[in-house]
Amino acid sequence: MRVFFQGAFYFYKQIISLLPASATHFLPLADKNSGSQRKHWHNWQTRLPPSWVHPLLILMWMLVGISLRLVNLTAKPPWTDEFATLVFSLGNTFLSVPLDQAIAPDILLQPLQPNPAASIGDVIHNLATQDSHPPLYFVLAYQWMKLFPSDGGLVSLFGARLLPAIIGAVSIPCVYVLGRVAFRSRLVGHLTAVMMAVSPYGVFLAQEARHYTLAILWVIGSLTCLVIATRHIQNRTPLPIWVALLWVGINALGIATHYFFTLTLCTEVVVLIFLAWLQLQNSSKFSLLFSPPWRRIYTVVIGTCVAGLIWIPTLLENENRGALTEWIRGSRVGLDWFSPIFQALGTLIAMISLLPVESSQALVVIPSGVVMLTFFIWAVPILLRGIKIQLQHPENRMMIQVLAGVVINAIALFFIFTYFLGIDLTRGARYNFVYFPAIVVLLGASLAVCWHPPQEWMETEPGKNGITSIGKWGINGKKAVMLVWLMGFFSAVTVICNLGYQKYYRPDLFVQLIQQTSSTPVLIATTHKTYVHTGEMMGVAREIKLANSLQNSLFLLAHQDRDPNASTIALENTLKKLPRPFDLWLVNFHAPVAETVKTCVMSGTQSLPSIDGYEYELYHCQ
Repeated sequence: MRVFFQGAFYFYKQIISLLPASATHFLPLADKNSGSQRKHWHNWQTRLPPSWVHPLLILMWMLVGISLRLVNLTAKPPWTDEFATLVFSLGNTFLSVPLDQAIAPDILLQPLQPNPAASIGDVIHNLATQDSHPPLYFVLAYQWMKLFPSDGGLVSLFGARLLPAIIGAVSIPCVYVLGRVAFRSRLVGHLTAVMMAVSPYGVFLAQEARHYTLAILWVIGSLTCLVIATRHIQNRTPLPIWVALLWVGINALGIATHYFFTLTLCTEVVVLIFLAWLQLQNSSKFSLLFSPPWRRIYTVVIGTCVAGLIWIPTLLENENRGALTEWIRGSRVGLDWFSPIFQALGTLIAMISLLPVESSQALVVIPSGVVMLTFFIWAVPILLRGIKIQLQHPENRMMIQVLAGVVINAIALFFIFTYFLGIDLTRGARYNFVYFPAIVVLLGASLAVCWHPPQEWMETEPGKNGITSIGKWGINGKKAVMLVWLMGFFSAVTVICNLGYQKYYRPDLFVQLIQQTSSTPVLIATTHKTYVHTGEMMGVAREIKLANSLQNSLFLLAHQDRDPNASTIALENTLKKLPRPFDLWLVNFHAPVAETVKTCVMSGTQSLPSIDGYEYELYHCQ
């Protein structure tokens, strides 16, 4: 692993240094030191046809991105949401798992077995009746996972995670197009793409068997159409029919991938209202709002609304949507009111930089925190100044306002849902996909200014023979860009090594603990409300199967709706039927303890380690 990253670091450093030879003339900002670099890379330009340079660069950024997304792809165990993807994409259902009785691991894992008899209709039906997501990604995964052989009789985790990883890599050239179209600059496009390639947030989403990378792809497409529409509004020219149709199609696919894509659409509506207000400020003619570009945009809005409304009946008929979103609902007391602010800020920061601040060791956390803090103290003023420089260019000002409007409105919507509707969207970092591409493009636009800083921004350092730098820290423009990219790269490495965006569930560690502690057969019991709790136990059963250990293990999913005592009764009845001796592990068991349990000897768990995602009590039943 260390050899891989050392080689990758050197290779990527050489790749990113190709930019001076190919992008120096795409931003009207001068750099007096760029002449020697152009000469240095003259051989590259003469050997390659000009039309090949930019496609090759984009291909290189994709190689950077896909390599990061594929490293350690299956090293981290799947968690509950990924189990939902696996089960529903196979056309299976969680309802086949027996409740309120002791079952073997193979019975619990049966929904993870490929089902040749299942069809796309089964995928759509099971999602509509048991889940809270639209079916597009799951249908794609249904076809995709047929390409991979089973792993010990279970669906291939590598295959399931490979699909979002590939889609995540495809978003790199797509975001290049967004950056280039928005600012009419290949340099902005390249810097946007290369930052997308190493974004720790992008890598995090791409390494999970979920639909977020596909949703990001649609967000990029929809924002590109918004940018094109903005230019036509500025020029008062009709929006091409093909753009309008493409926009409606992308929006329809986005809604069919994730319902929260509608939050992106809401931000676009607010931005369009802002553009209409600007036009009315510049002209008193209200009829401008019925001019050709606006009439096509109204058509897009109507088409998108129709595409969204068709999902309303499915949402209303789903009885499980409330239970599945319980975790983002709840009341707040005291300092809890400030948690969403810090959660939103943390996600924003982690889109660019994330070192191992989640480690359990202070010797790792403190240096990582200091480095991140130092980095942002240095980088934030530079990036903000880059945005200000872009705002000074009339052609770029509107694009900055549009993309910043998307980001600000999305964050505002998150806080409205959190503080006024009681739905804390900030708790799920993955939901920020709705504005993530806009952040990356703004970052690329700012770094483009750093790459070719204007003369008034450069400062000559005394005693250094006239060497110029950005700010006060003696770092010139291209080195500043390289430093930001390196921070992103090492942050991506942090994620793929499970030192950042750590998995909340660690069934692998829990199974190791059981192996070390229990010498008799075990019963692992949990309370059950939804398939989320089934997924928690599936993680444990899968680790047992892969390790080929704990041959005499059993599971109990003690179901409860509103009465916790239902789980207590199920546990009581199960314990009476089991031969002794055995060890009882109560895992995430939220119900009164059964009377039969009191006849067992409770083991002191103070000396045992805590396991992420699994709160447990151990009883020895003799």
